[in-house]
Amino acid sequence: MKGFEKYQKTYFMPSEATYDWVKKDSITEPPVWCSVDLRDGNQALIEPMSLEEKVEFFKMLVKIGFKEIEVGFPAASETEYNFLRTLIDRKLIPDDVTVQVLTQAREHIIRKTFEAVDGAPNAVVHVYNSTSVAQREQVFRKSKEEIKKIAVDGAKLLKELAAEVKGNIRFEYSPESFHGTEVEYAVEVCNAVLDVWQPQADAKAIINIPSTVENAMPHVFATQIEYVSKHLKYRDNVVLSLHPHNDRGCGVATAELGVLAGADRIEGTLFGNGERTGNMDIVTMAMNMYSHGVDPKLDFSNMQEIADTYERLTNMQVSMRQPYAGELVFTAFSGSHQDAISKGMAYREEKNCEYWTVPYLPIDPKDVGRTYDSDVIRINSQSGRGGVSYVLKNSFGLILPDKMKEEVGYLMKNVSDHRHAELSPEDMRDVFKETYVDVDKKFDVSECHFKQKDGIGAEVTIVADGKETVVDSHGNGRLNAVNHAIKKYFNLDYALDVYEEHSLSKRSDAQAISYVGIKPAGQEKLYWGAGTDDDIIKSSIDALVNAVNRYMENKQF
Repeated sequence: MKGFEKYQKTYFMPSEATYDWVKKDSITEPPVWCSVDLRDGNQALIEPMSLEEKVEFFKMLVKIGFKEIEVGFPAASETEYNFLRTLIDRKLIPDDVTVQVLTQAREHIIRKTFEAVDGAPNAVVHVYNSTSVAQREQVFRKSKEEIKKIAVDGAKLLKELAAEVKGNIRFEYSPESFHGTEVEYAVEVCNAVLDVWQPQADAKAIINIPSTVENAMPHVFATQIEYVSKHLKYRDNVVLSLHPHNDRGCGVATAELGVLAGADRIEGTLFGNGERTGNMDIVTMAMNMYSHGVDPKLDFSNMQEIADTYERLTNMQVSMRQPYAGELVFTAFSGSHQDAISKGMAYREEKNCEYWTVPYLPIDPKDVGRTYDSDVIRINSQSGRGGVSYVLKNSFGLILPDKMKEEVGYLMKNVSDHRHAELSPEDMRDVFKETYVDVDKKFDVSECHFKQKDGIGAEVTIVADGKETVVDSHGNGRLNAVNHAIKKYFNLDYALDVYEEHSLSKRSDAQAISYVGIKPAGQEKLYWGAGTDDDIIKSSIDALVNAVNRYMENKQF
């Protein structure tokens, strides 16, 4: 690909790089989560949310369990300002929730922000200015000292104005465009801000490190964050926060490794919505932790409702392959995958397993409000016998004989391939019924009378070509006797190879279903039939009749 020569690395490794984060293999405690959907995410929308839409979104975030929510940039527009005032004036902010507002390190914007936040029970005022080489040289044309002074002056004004408003105000500072800033210089600016704020144990400050435009691999960012964590002043009284973007598609990995490197807090959005390629996806990171047995302290047990609300309010879409939330993320179409899932589910039930280890499913879909029947195994032309059998069993109670599963599997694959469409469970039930139960009949058995003498004697009434014929026969059981009558009447040579039956439910009045497979002499192929009836004998006779009719149709009898 042409043009690559004009690009170069634009990030900075710290002068004293350490890699303690590499020694950790998992996150054991959730970070403090801060949703920035209502600010960063809202700025990324083609049509930003209205005031009432933002109120509804805020309530959803509270319900999910967010304790810190960035609600906007109140100096940016009237809607942003009015939204914050609405939350405060309507008393919509729970006592245990902190709202966060963003402001540039510019005096008139800071003052407008404090006017908007006045009266919020708990609030974070988040001030930022850009520190990168590119911004210093190209945008501001200022020296390092001049850029640092902007941050310090902003920090002083925050401290001054916080004393003049009602409510508990905390402070946050971000060296924006950290990705292109010398790490040591970024820490120098942050420490200068902390010297102004003098954070205490009961009034911690937040230092937020944004990957404003993600430009390095996640391990580089983690090494940078480890340096920041180890060189910040007042570290015990500082909450080290991250605000990863997703320009390289590594936002979640960047956040996870950043937490291993010492970060205490994560700012992100639901489903990764944000400018350009988006923000860090909180749903994915939280559910990744959940899949490792760590409570993320956020509730995504009704994932579909959250996704539906998100789509309606933002006009954005949750991709079908979005981790944990997409329509198809738990769905297997591949035959081998379906077979493994089906066997894994059966093993789990058989062994009463404590831990979730089902192949191909990182978590139990039920934990996010999904169902096995309609979400996990779905059938198309790529599916196999295991998946088909699983759906028929779990949707309709049809427990196919092992020897029948392959044929039914290929039957469903072929129907799907011919239709160029996925088969719903109802489609599969109808195909099964049409093929094996509602068979076009050359003959039927309308009546049977049995008597027990040296086995079972039977008078079997066979209806064929418009006439009824009573055939006497004998067998070691009722079905065997009927089978002998059919073979005798039509002069057929086959063996009744498979007979299985079961109830279709656990109710006392449940119908029975029977499966019969017959094998013609000199052949390996089985011809299958199924029958359902309240009476198990009648269902087994119907299954036999259907199997023989299918054989006769194929034989062109």
